[in-house]
Amino acid sequence: MTCPECYATDPRITPLLNPEACLLHHRQYICSTCGRVICADIDEKGRFRAMFPFRSLEVAKLYLRAAEVIHQAPCGIYEIASANDRRQYKIFASDNELQTYLRKHKDKHCPTLAPRFASPHYTACAPHQLRHLTPAEADRYMQEKRKAKD
Repeated sequence: MTCPECYATDPRITPLLNPEACLLHHRQYICSTCGRVICADIDEKGRFRAMFPFRSLEVAKLYLRAAEVIHQAPCGIYEIASANDRRQYKIFASDNELQTYLRKHKDKHCPTLAPRFASPHYTACAPHQLRHLTPAEADRYMQEKRKAKD
């Protein structure tokens, strides 16, 4: 079943890359419905994981809620194609943000100019949902993640 808050079907699927380090060192969004954590850390250059392109729509959906919380707005996932027809999925907070991206990246285009998946509305998160995990919380989450894999 898909979580209505964070759009995931597996409540322990994220983080995907270097999960232990991410849980211990990055700010996380904690879903109040299923308990999944999503990296919502912003680096010194203002970048965060949800800004980067994803290889599939399914993986992009895993980071959509973090993007919404950071932007404090509903977001959409757009299919972006490059000149060599490589397809990626990127999250944008608005059509204007998509258009700005396409103007800067002339070798890319959006085949539909419409989101492949979009949040119906934005729901603000409670302050306790956006924070660093304690080492004990990170350890418990990793144990649950490993158990879910088995």
